[in-house]
Amino acid sequence: MIGITKKFDLGDGREVTIETGKLAKQADGSAVVRMGDTMLLATVCCKKEAVENTDFMPLQVEYQEKYAALGRFPGGFFKRESRPSEYEILIARLVDRALRPLFPDNFHAETQVLVTLISGDKNNLPDALACLAASSALAVSNIPFLGPISEARVGRINGKMVINPTVQEMENSDIDMIVAASMENIMMVEGEMKEISEADMVAALNFAHEAIKIQCQAQLDLAAMVEKANPKREYCHEKNDEDLRELVHKATYDKVYAIAKAQTTKHERADAFTAVLDEFIETISEEERDEKLPLVKRYYHDVEYDAMRNMILNDRTRLDGRTLDQIRPIWIETNYLPSVHGSAIFTRGETQSLTTCTLGTKLDEQTIDGAVIEGSSRFILHYNFPPFSVGEVKRVGSAGRREIGHGNLAHRALKPMIPFESTDFPYTVRLVSDILESNGSSSMATVCAGTLALMDCGVKIKKPVSGIAMGLITDEKTGNYAILSDILGDEDHLGDMDFKVCGTKDGITACQMDIKINGLSSEIMAEALEQARKGRLYILDKINEAMPAPREDYKPFVPRIVQVIIQKEFIGAVIGTGGKVIQELQRETNTVINIEEKDGMGIVDVAAANLEDIERAVARIKGLSTAPEVGEVYDGVVKGIQTFGAFVEFLPNVEGLLHVSEIAYQRIENVSDVLKEGDEVKVKLVAIDDKGKFKLSLRALLPKPEGWVEAPPRAPRSDRGDRGDRGDRGDRRPAGNNGNNNRSRPPRRS
Repeated sequence: MIGITKKFDLGDGREVTIETGKLAKQADGSAVVRMGDTMLLATVCCKKEAVENTDFMPLQVEYQEKYAALGRFPGGFFKRESRPSEYEILIARLVDRALRPLFPDNFHAETQVLVTLISGDKNNLPDALACLAASSALAVSNIPFLGPISEARVGRINGKMVINPTVQEMENSDIDMIVAASMENIMMVEGEMKEISEADMVAALNFAHEAIKIQCQAQLDLAAMVEKANPKREYCHEKNDEDLRELVHKATYDKVYAIAKAQTTKHERADAFTAVLDEFIETISEEERDEKLPLVKRYYHDVEYDAMRNMILNDRTRLDGRTLDQIRPIWIETNYLPSVHGSAIFTRGETQSLTTCTLGTKLDEQTIDGAVIEGSSRFILHYNFPPFSVGEVKRVGSAGRREIGHGNLAHRALKPMIPFESTDFPYTVRLVSDILESNGSSSMATVCAGTLALMDCGVKIKKPVSGIAMGLITDEKTGNYAILSDILGDEDHLGDMDFKVCGTKDGITACQMDIKINGLSSEIMAEALEQARKGRLYILDKINEAMPAPREDYKPFVPRIVQVIIQKEFIGAVIGTGGKVIQELQRETNTVINIEEKDGMGIVDVAAANLEDIERAVARIKGLSTAPEVGEVYDGVVKGIQTFGAFVEFLPNVEGLLHVSEIAYQRIENVSDVLKEGDEVKVKLVAIDDKGKFKLSLRALLPKPEGWVEAPPRAPRSDRGDRGDRGDRGDRRPAGNNGNNNRSRPPRRS
């Protein structure tokens, strides 16, 4: 039999299958994971040797969705998969961040992990299975790996925790979190929540971890079946000189420790560290310098790592002099940019975000056309990280993975607080965060600046949101640790954890955690979350001081949008044949109009720079979507004069006959003596005959002369046609009415 298979149950009757040995057998390792009709193929390949003097893990993780997996054609001219979508990039990041810490520190061979969606099921999302597939491929390969690990999505539906809930179930969940873990420890967290408590989050993490242990055991069982065929390779990717290592440590450690305690700025500290390294390099003879320089730089980095961590653990103080839970100084300015809809500067220490908010119509919605995820989004958030923000010179290109990931985190944090469900807020929202300075926690500065920009714009957000990045320094030998609030860039780089937590005063709305050590206990996690809660509330107080509430109204140049709800049957009348009516309406009223059918009704959004134009458009839309009612009074326009009366348009594209006898109480010889084409007249709809023709009266709105007596109506004559009938214009009725006098159905416009 081809292939080896391992199956396990998620605990609710749903089965997951891991298969290896059938597909992609020339890769170093491959595995196919299946749940329902969702199938992922993961492959891993690794070069035999590392590039000389490489001191990092050159890992590449890619995720791709095949449109054929769901029976679809790719969009675009070429009709083939091209650059990855943001959704694919985010899944690749989830896998990368979980795998990377678990390769041996001294393993530096270039490694590539590719995960491909080969069969899709729109109710079982692939993102929670991608890491299981990747780790399974590594588990059955000969590549050194300290796993296995896996990921699981955890939701909470009606108060009950669920592993890998379906898309339909997630609609009622207040937690959407993906957790990565090994058998022993949690490694990575990413998700969004509806203002849950810290205790609920810890419970969700522990629930996910128990499910992940089952997935890890399944991989161990699978690996045991192929272990003899794929023994782990031997490697030697680092050459060391222990005497040189000790020499570097002795010559530089005390100096580096002193710099770490000096409470300098980021650039001052970096310059001082570089000076210490340069001073040591000068002690090496020129003949040996080229040979020893790579090792010296690696060992000096280890000195920086040890000195800064020990300073924090021993002295319980930070590189910039703060206590462990102290937040850097914050200053805020709103309405900084005069021409944008909303703007804010949020500066925390040496990290600064300038964020703008722009409001648009439904036409500005972002179209999402992935193989699995389709639809549109009314909320767009872009995060930009230019090189000058860290004082560097680099090529400026399109957004990278880091920018997409940080922007997605801020998007998740803010989205629940924007009132998209309100009929009073029909806007599409775009936030753009430009990081102007960065020394740690720029994504959290984006969350804070985004809140302020929304309020400066006048968006009635439900509650302000803030974010904080937490760090961790641990000593595995002694068990000593320090949890750091509002971490610096150096504390992120040299620390063991980067844990970002966003939320309101009432709970967490988004989080992201990366671990650089083997794992994190739930006790330390709970302590970090409580410290993050206090820091988040402190930052929210600063936001409320700067802007206690959103603006009462939008700025003058923000487009106004008024929403009109019409009966579904009138949508065609408002649009017109080939869009003629709506195009003319937009042109004549200087508006942008969008119509969609929702819940059996027509939702019409009318946008313009001023309310006067909107009011004119709304009046005409209401006219187009109103069924004529007997007894109602209308403002009409004379469209034609005949000897027997006048034809009056009393609703858009709807005309009726104003008979000569209904113009006035006195006798009128010539209609043209009292009415002309283009005259505006107020008329009353007095009757709709059995052919659907409309009878109008001006006389009915005039006061009766004294002593006036109505003449009795004449008996109908079957042989008498419409006097003065002029064909299709006689007592005009909407085209297509077919004489149906059922007034419950609106007339079709001519």
